[in-house]
Amino acid sequence: MNDMQSAVVSIQASDASATLLFVDDESNILASLKRLFRPFGYRILTAESGAQGLEILAREAVDLVISDMRMPEMNGAQFLEKVREGWPETVRILLTGYAEIGATIDAINKGQIYRYIAKPWEDSEIVLAVRQALELKALAQEKRRLEDLTLAQNEELKNLNVTLEERVKARTEEVRQTMGFLEVAHDKLKKSFITSIRVFSNLIEMREGPMAGHSRRVADLARTLAQRMGMNDAEVQDVFLAALLHDVGKIGLPDSLLAKPFSGLTSDERTEVVKHPAKGEAALMALEQLQGAAKYIRGHHERFDGLGYPDKLAGLDIPLGARILALANDYDAVQLGTIMNKRLTQKEALVYIQEGRGNRYDPAVVDAFLGKMAKQSPELTETKADLMLNSMQLQVGMVLSRDMVGQGGNLLLSKDYVLNAQLIEQIRNFERLEGQSISIWVCAKKGD
Repeated sequence: MNDMQSAVVSIQASDASATLLFVDDESNILASLKRLFRPFGYRILTAESGAQGLEILAREAVDLVISDMRMPEMNGAQFLEKVREGWPETVRILLTGYAEIGATIDAINKGQIYRYIAKPWEDSEIVLAVRQALELKALAQEKRRLEDLTLAQNEELKNLNVTLEERVKARTEEVRQTMGFLEVAHDKLKKSFITSIRVFSNLIEMREGPMAGHSRRVADLARTLAQRMGMNDAEVQDVFLAALLHDVGKIGLPDSLLAKPFSGLTSDERTEVVKHPAKGEAALMALEQLQGAAKYIRGHHERFDGLGYPDKLAGLDIPLGARILALANDYDAVQLGTIMNKRLTQKEALVYIQEGRGNRYDPAVVDAFLGKMAKQSPELTETKADLMLNSMQLQVGMVLSRDMVGQGGNLLLSKDYVLNAQLIEQIRNFERLEGQSISIWVCAKKGD
């Protein structure tokens, strides 16, 4: 296969849909060029002068121009210079004779031609030159297309990044606000839950007369001991709730048993009473939030020496929360006279607890309790300054510093409650209805 045949095969294998314009004032040259390039499938246009060539370029899309150098009125160098000015992407090739080297250089400088081909030309050379010129143009066009595409994509990506940042920022703010709302809602729900437990605890005590306030005092003491003994916040909360509800299992007991101290019960009566820790646990186990507290309620009558009930657990087998609750419950109960046939003073109750160290109570819990009572550590005894007011002195926005209870010890409002106009009016109506005055403790403002 000769060079010409190779060029034909190469061009036929490539995209031969390009448009070529041949410009020459000699018709035989134009005819020769048309015969040479027709087999390759190019679209071929011809012009017999530079002016005619410019007219064709004005109305046709031309990929490559081959112009003769020697033409009247407008030579090839001048023509190709105008092509460069009007259609810079059109590839320009000059046909020239050896004697025209000066004009050729002028065409190279002014017309910025792709190359020049000497006359008479070799067919394979001019065909190959055209093919290479078109391939180079196609590469340049593809390069520009890819650059434009990259630029557009980069701009789109930039805009997307800006939009994405704004969307992420907006979404983050939305999530932050939602989390804030959830935290507020959760805090309110938690306070409502604790208040509900307090009210329920108060309802339990209403059956027991002299026991009014017992669960709240036990809960406050148990919570303080749990904190001193390093229990985490969730465990401290469970101890507090267990203390408020530790007598829930007694709801089904007859009044005759509730009125007697434990030491005065008969054998059969004790058999009934000692079931109340297990009944209390069973009553609360259906509530997921109270399962930890229910475990402590079951164990709050176990003894450190193993002689308690209902499971006769001993030592550290008894949950720490239950060991704490046992001491806090007994400390208040002996002062109420519900354990023995007499009521102990606070000093006597301290001695009672101390004597139970190692048998009734966990020594570590006793030490924490006695340390608290003896040292009165600031972090345990610190209280907010408060004032006792009557209902007519109440103002919207005041915060209760203590539980508000009726004369029978029933809880009306829990501490930390923020008073509003409706609540204040309800308190005053309650006083009128019951014919009694309520002592109301509120947090004192600085300077009061």
